[in-house]
Amino acid sequence: MIEIFHGSKVDWLGKRKLFLAISGSVMLLGLISLVYHKGFIYGVDFKGGTQIKVQFHQKPDIEKVRQLLKDNGADSELQESVGTNQVLIDFQGANAEDASAGRAIIVNALNKGFPGQFDILSATSIGPKVGDDLKRQAVFATLYALGGMLIYIAFRFEWIYGAAAVFAVFHDTLVTLGLFSIFKEQINLTVIAALLTLVGYSMNDTIVVFDRIRENLKIRRRDDLETIMNDSINQTLSRTILSSGLTFLTVVALFIFGGEIISYFAFAMVVGILVGTYSSVAIAAPLVLVYTNIRGRAVPQVAAPSRPAIAKTPKPKRA
Repeated sequence: MIEIFHGSKVDWLGKRKLFLAISGSVMLLGLISLVYHKGFIYGVDFKGGTQIKVQFHQKPDIEKVRQLLKDNGADSELQESVGTNQVLIDFQGANAEDASAGRAIIVNALNKGFPGQFDILSATSIGPKVGDDLKRQAVFATLYALGGMLIYIAFRFEWIYGAAAVFAVFHDTLVTLGLFSIFKEQINLTVIAALLTLVGYSMNDTIVVFDRIRENLKIRRRDDLETIMNDSINQTLSRTILSSGLTFLTVVALFIFGGEIISYFAFAMVVGILVGTYSSVAIAAPLVLVYTNIRGRAVPQVAAPSRPAIAKTPKPKRA
């Protein structure tokens, strides 16, 4: 394996309080943002409505399109695809449950400002009840994934390793969703797909670190756990950076050049890979160490029984 950090001696566990403080601060900011914005910004997938993809013959003035739709009773959210003349229109209206009705409203509005200058590529409609069902199923899918991973890691290692790994992945999900709220990004089914992908990706990194810790514990019985964990993280650091770094470059390219159509998915992947790589080093391992230290302090140390003093017989004096 290529090692780009050969002989690294970073004291990761010594900075665990700083890492936990950073994670707590980011999650707190996300919670404040969520309360301030009164919840997440959901896409048509979750709140219901009609989504129409429009191909304009020439690059349209997006503000003109938005105002035109608003003036004709079709106030919508627009996403312009970079490098193309495509515009994705999300419409939530009284008739949005009916795909044909939602499409007719949009088409009638566009015909008043762009007659004969556009084509409808696709139209999808989701009712509010279906959106609620999808939202609930997305939550359950994430929880089922976390539960399955907890059982697997608890079986392969110990239950505390499984709990720490699941908590780290849960942390990744919360931080990513918090950043979605802070940056006012929309959450739809593609974002949920990205989150589930990141759950597996982050868990894989965590298992690699835990596996190296387990190997070192077998051959270095005299070393303390913190030293073994630090060395294990440093030994797997090259592998973590290489795998995460290459994937990160790919999703950054998607985020920059992929256009608005997949911007939410790409944003979730960019944030998730950074947070997932961070949590494998800065959250999962420190939690195991903190628990082990607490458990060690909780076990009373039994003093060795004192041996009775043996009376010394006086040496006979020489004549």
